[in-house]
Amino acid sequence: MTKPPKRSSLAASFGLLAADISAEAQKATEQQPVSPPARVGAGVIGATHKAFSDIRSERDRLLAMLEAGSSGSMELDPTLIDPSPFPDRLPDDNDEAFAEFRRSLEEEGQKIPIQVRVHPTMTGRYQVIYGHRRLRAARELGRQVKALILEMSDRDLVVVQGIENAARQDLSWIERALFASRMDEAGIRPRDIYAALRIDDAELSRMRSVYRAVPVDVIEAIGRAPKIGRPRWVEFGSAVKEAPDLLRKVREVLSADRVLKLMSSDRFSQVMTVLKAPTSTSSDLDLFDRSGSPLAKLRVSRKELRLKTDGDKGARFAAFLESEMPSLVAKFEESEDQRSV
Repeated sequence: MTKPPKRSSLAASFGLLAADISAEAQKATEQQPVSPPARVGAGVIGATHKAFSDIRSERDRLLAMLEAGSSGSMELDPTLIDPSPFPDRLPDDNDEAFAEFRRSLEEEGQKIPIQVRVHPTMTGRYQVIYGHRRLRAARELGRQVKALILEMSDRDLVVVQGIENAARQDLSWIERALFASRMDEAGIRPRDIYAALRIDDAELSRMRSVYRAVPVDVIEAIGRAPKIGRPRWVEFGSAVKEAPDLLRKVREVLSADRVLKLMSSDRFSQVMTVLKAPTSTSSDLDLFDRSGSPLAKLRVSRKELRLKTDGDKGARFAAFLESEMPSLVAKFEESEDQRSV
């Protein structure tokens, strides 16, 4: 066992959090009116101070937990370490930066241990909290990885993982939103999502408007998109919500070889052109029998099929169509099955 080097990034994160809390508490105190005291809601003031006190206590508890695990690191077989159950990274556009990082670790050795927790359900295994790149590099180099081992709940894991990510500040907006989505799905409380990502309720609502409208496979196919910020992703989510039928076209675009070779921000731009492309709202089709006599006029739109018959033969044609509907539906389903193969 070797003593690990000073872990400044995570400690700095807690320091920043502490500074933020103190500043907000001071601001809240300064903003409380001195007179008339009777008009200030005592319950509101008490709740505010209790909230700050709870956050301070929570910060101190997690910091103590981290300090308890920082007394020494162990060398672990990287094959025994599984990914975090709350992944917060999408693949990079290229591996050049990682290749350079791996070369550095190979030549200079691992200076900073990763952090893992004991796997909650599998004896003898661990889950990484942070240090995914160091873990990947060690695995590819066939080396043991230095790690700090902690006992940690899901709730604590996401908060600590989020604080560490906030210190790096290199997650793209959609990666942060996807992290929030996975916490949401796991039943993590909103207040803990706020703490993990250092966001407020309004920002979480914006994230939800995107990840509840855009399927995960589409987000992952686009990638990190580091040049694409919140406004364009919110626009993307709104466009998908208004025209969900276009998702098939979006997936087709993302699977094209030409698009797969693009950088992730460019892939985003490609699918946005699909969602913004003008579409015909309706079309009319005149139907005639073999002699050229009109049978009906069919109007087709995204939400409606309307058949306007012409004469007695047109009425019989409408009745015929009605009787054939079950077989037409079956034929449609066969074509859908073939399309998905």
